[in-house]
Amino acid sequence: MDFAKRLDRPVVLVGLMGVGKSTVGRRLARRLGLDFVDSDSEIEETVGLPWGELFERYGEADYRDGERRLVARLVDGQVRVIATGGGVFVDPETRRLLKERTITVWLDAPVDVLAERTARRDTRPLLKNGDPKATLERLAGVERQACAEAHIHVKSGNGAHRDVVESIVHALQKHLSRGPGVASASMPQAPRPAGERP
Repeated sequence: MDFAKRLDRPVVLVGLMGVGKSTVGRRLARRLGLDFVDSDSEIEETVGLPWGELFERYGEADYRDGERRLVARLVDGQVRVIATGGGVFVDPETRRLLKERTITVWLDAPVDVLAERTARRDTRPLLKNGDPKATLERLAGVERQACAEAHIHVKSGNGAHRDVVESIVHALQKHLSRGPGVASASMPQAPRPAGERP
């Protein structure tokens, strides 16, 4: 893809848990011909424990501190696609770093969609106590305010991941042609083809 050669910095996906940053990120990287890295997976590989267990064992503050240092390493190098964990962009220091050194893409989906997706796997510490949907609503209030500062805003829903990828590609093209600013794109809410993962 010609325009991908114009990228001079990583493309970083941010947004709430369950929005599909990892799955979309892998597909986007293939589409752009770039490498892909998932920050949660990098944490697990570095420490040797599942990220959820680390979060529960050491608490959110210590986890975020380690996550901040890891993200700083990931963006200080090659041009690639990076999927971050939910909550990364809320941290002011990490948000400033990502805005300066990368192209940030906010993947945004309705809380109802996120609640459905996150209910499929019991691996998210913040959703294990209380009402998961209420927790997501609370997190959304905080995270969306921070994510509004991302360079690109892509709305998604129950459509196919490939459509989200195409929306990001289109928004990246606009971003590169316009220079600094905020681009946005909405994914069409077409029925999902049989067998296509949400």
